[in-house]
Amino acid sequence: MPTEEIAYSADGAEMRGLLATPDGGGCGPAVLVAHEAPGLMDICQERTRRLADLGFIAFALDAYGHGRLLTVDEARPQLIAWVNDPTGLHARTAAALEVLTATPGVDPTRVAAIGHCFGAYAVLELARTGAELAAVVGFHPGLPVARPDGARRIKGKVLMCVGAQDPLLPAEQRAAFEAEMIAAGVDWRLNLYGQAQHSFTNPGADATGIPGLAYHAETDRRSWRAMLDLFAETIGVP
Repeated sequence: MPTEEIAYSADGAEMRGLLATPDGGGCGPAVLVAHEAPGLMDICQERTRRLADLGFIAFALDAYGHGRLLTVDEARPQLIAWVNDPTGLHARTAAALEVLTATPGVDPTRVAAIGHCFGAYAVLELARTGAELAAVVGFHPGLPVARPDGARRIKGKVLMCVGAQDPLLPAEQRAAFEAEMIAAGVDWRLNLYGQAQHSFTNPGADATGIPGLAYHAETDRRSWRAMLDLFAETIGVP
């Protein structure tokens, strides 16, 4: 499928995202893709191409600028800063959404956003700004609820896919997210997968040697199917 690096700017930074379109062009549903903490890695690019293979127009955003890849330790201070004040993150994700919706063939009423790990937090925060997203999907997310009133601006349906044995997502954080969604009247669901830890969609997770990160093939497949089920309800499956 055709792919193209797209340069765009936001929050004083120059970004380089990846646009993937179906063979023969696309028209209709589109998906914004947000990467894990290290940046726009190969695995995120592969997911973007996979969505295009299925007929979606997909755009993978670049949160850090210039396509930079960071170690988890290098990324951590920026991620903490964005949790404390997401203004800059909002600007960067909104700019990426504008790139996607301006792409020829995209129906702006049929746009979803997905993210893995940090990316799940990023797209959920974008939804909290009131962005026109029909669906938001997160895989092994962080779910901090610093500003619960923001959930009242969410317009689309929300799906979070969580490993039951994810040590990076405390039960109290999950409970706070559930309370936030309920109080805001969001159409939401949280899928809890047994035997799965953090990074269950990443085949390279085990090689990191970081405790609590592990690939889980069955949960990877099941959560992807759950995403497509939600897309069928909201933006349609090409």
